Amino acid sequence: MLELEARAEPSRLMAWASPLLAVALMLVGGLAVFAALGKDPVEGFRVFFLNPVKDLYALSELLLKATPLMLCAIGLAIGFRANVWNIGAEGQFMLGAVAATGAAGGAAWAAIPALLRTRFNANEILVSLMLVYVAQLFVSWLVFGPWKDPDGFNFPQTRMFAEAATLPMVIEGTRLHFGFAIALAALVAGYAFMNRSHAGFRMRVAGEAADAARYAGFSATRMIWVGLLLGGAAAGLAGMGEVAGPMGQLTDKVGSGYGFAAIIVAFVGRLNAFGILLASLLMALLYIGGEQAQQYLNLPNSISMVFQGMLLFFLLGADVFIHYRLRLRRRGT
Repeated sequence: MLELEARAEPSRLMAWASPLLAVALMLVGGLAVFAALGKDPVEGFRVFFLNPVKDLYALSELLLKATPLMLCAIGLAIGFRANVWNIGAEGQFMLGAVAATGAAGGAAWAAIPALLRTRFNANEILVSLMLVYVAQLFVSWLVFGPWKDPDGFNFPQTRMFAEAATLPMVIEGTRLHFGFAIALAALVAGYAFMNRSHAGFRMRVAGEAADAARYAGFSATRMIWVGLLLGGAAAGLAGMGEVAGPMGQLTDKVGSGYGFAAIIVAFVGRLNAFGILLASLLMALLYIGGEQAQQYLNLPNSISMVFQGMLLFFLLGADVFIHYRLRLRRRGT
């Protein structure tokens, strides 16, 4: 019979192979989902995975969708490496959009769970998550109330931003804006911080060996603040890019789930800057593929969430083999 046997040490090969295995299983599972829904699996695959990359404009839309995911995920990865679990990037994204000043809004919102964790030992997972709903209500109050466009036919939205307040385009004839370059720069900065700085080294030690970090005198309070504020700043910057880029205004729909999807991106990317770049593109493909499936296959847009769920499910399953291996044992031995 088959049983799991603990490895003497974690498998470095499986640590990088498990995301690839998860993606492969998601693709196979996707074909099964299309068949179960009465759609041609080959046509479903073409519409979902090939249509979003069929030409330059489609590729620019993929990069546009990946931009906020990159920013949110690289910020989250810094904290996750130190076991600082910021689950509220969605709210920080929205407050960054509200502030429209980039890092200030998101970082300020992330400072709340940081303060409550360091002063009162409140759980940052619950606090950051609950603050997402506060942020949603705050945005709704603004666009239904004091910031509502008086000429907007009663829609919950602000006035359109002036041209000077929007980000320039990087490819003429597309919607891809300068926020993509900012996201790439953030990935480079995140890599340098996590792998080439003393502060990043301290956070890695805290995440991998908390006792060793305490013995070395590393400040747990400082790492909590750094992890949450950097994550909030990056999410806030992503929110700013969203309203100053393709949307051009603040609406009650500014929270598009990027902050939650970025958690999956961070782990699929192995909390590594290059891995996050690839995982962001994959997640963007799932978002746009869902829109394509809705348009051409008459499927609900939530099909993209099914694929996201499968990706996370298979990743968690594949990650088991980092610490365990399958062994075939005879009964009675």
